[in-house]
Amino acid sequence: MDIYYKKKRWKIILGIIALVIVMVSLWYSNILARHIALDERRNATIWADAIRNRVQLVHYTQEFFEQIKADERKHVEILAEAFKRLGETEESEAMDFYLKIISDNNTIPVIITDSRDKITLYANLDMELEPDEILAGELKREFSAFEPVIVRLDPKNNIRVYYKESKTFTQLRAYLEDLEKSFISEVVANSASVPVIITDMSRKHIVATGNIDRSIASNDEALLQMVQEMASVNEPIEIQFSEGRQRLIFYKNSYLLTQLKYYPFFQFGVIVVFITVAYLLFSTARKSEQNQVWAGLAKETAHQLGTPLSAIMAWIEILKLNSVDEQITDEMEKDVARLQVITERFSKIGSAANLQPVNIVEEIQGVADYLKTRTTKKIKSEIHAPDQGSVIVPLNPQLFGWVIENMWKNAADAISGEGIIEIAISEDPKYVYVDFSDNGKGIHKSKYKSVFDPGVTSKQRGWGLGLSLARRIIEDYHKGKIFIKSSVVGKGTTFRIMLRK
Repeated sequence: MDIYYKKKRWKIILGIIALVIVMVSLWYSNILARHIALDERRNATIWADAIRNRVQLVHYTQEFFEQIKADERKHVEILAEAFKRLGETEESEAMDFYLKIISDNNTIPVIITDSRDKITLYANLDMELEPDEILAGELKREFSAFEPVIVRLDPKNNIRVYYKESKTFTQLRAYLEDLEKSFISEVVANSASVPVIITDMSRKHIVATGNIDRSIASNDEALLQMVQEMASVNEPIEIQFSEGRQRLIFYKNSYLLTQLKYYPFFQFGVIVVFITVAYLLFSTARKSEQNQVWAGLAKETAHQLGTPLSAIMAWIEILKLNSVDEQITDEMEKDVARLQVITERFSKIGSAANLQPVNIVEEIQGVADYLKTRTTKKIKSEIHAPDQGSVIVPLNPQLFGWVIENMWKNAADAISGEGIIEIAISEDPKYVYVDFSDNGKGIHKSKYKSVFDPGVTSKQRGWGLGLSLARRIIEDYHKGKIFIKSSVVGKGTTFRIMLRK
């Protein structure tokens, strides 16, 4: 028992040391992961702030663009007013002033018509127009992008000033569109490796994506689902390129940050799996080694018993020839037969068990009858079997008889003074049950499993191999089970054997 106590103590110590190592490793890994995660979060925050600043810059550019657009409209209105005043005045200085205003317009394409859209004047066009030509078709559509400025000369007569955006304005528009494309490209291909999705204001139309897994990026439903997830993590950034062209930027933590978040748990799982596999491998190797030792020791014992048994049998024959008392030689032959059974039992350890249908009731009764004569008369025994008196089970009689003998001796040792040993045999459609009960000193619940370990015994001179050998025979050779069904300290114990039919 002391061996297993020390073994258990060392297991606890080693387990504590392993737990400390694992906890320290996880603690340090968690610190590293937290620092890296903070750096990642800082990078993502810097990126988000930079995007907001860029959005502000884009907004200012858009305001500047709208201001130029408004200025061009005012410029056209001034031109229209100059044409009106030019027709109303006869003073040379005023006419020179208005003509200068009109001639200074060298950027905005303008077409001036009468109330019937007959062209009277034009400027800054890349084509020549015919006098008195009617403004119509593609040319009119081109100059109808903006509302014309109408100048009333009198209640029945007016002029119309058609215009379109200047070349400078067109170039600025192209620049703004390039800026928008560049902005979106930089957002989705960010150096912070932040997953990004850009949508319209409805959050249903995907404009662009970046750092998104391909399997998700190619699935609109998955992208929209991710948009909802991103919105729950970070407030989307709103940008406005022009009137009616707002966009929302959704983003979340980078994949690296997500992995770092769960890395300690993954590491803990790997360590647990590694320790479990290592323990199972070492346990299997140790059990295999123990089985080899058991088998080798048993076969060597059988071999050692074989030689003196042959000699004893020869001496019995010599005694018979010399007319020795027949009762003596008969008893000697019984003991030799018993030794042969024991030798056969040892020889079967480590070999494949040859199971054959046996009436377990008769087998137990035979072993009990033999043991009764070798047990103190203060211990009584009872066998309770089914009414039919026959229960057939696949058994190896020699090995199973050894189990019954060990269980009987274990029960007898547990009884102090007078007592009773009861063997109850029962069955169901799948199993046969053999219950060994005694009214001995009982076993504490904490020792239910350890009593089957080799070397565990309550006797000062015991080897502690009986129950261990019984378990090996039942579980390894008969594929059954043996365990303590119940036990009360000071009142007795019941062991149960389960055998498949």
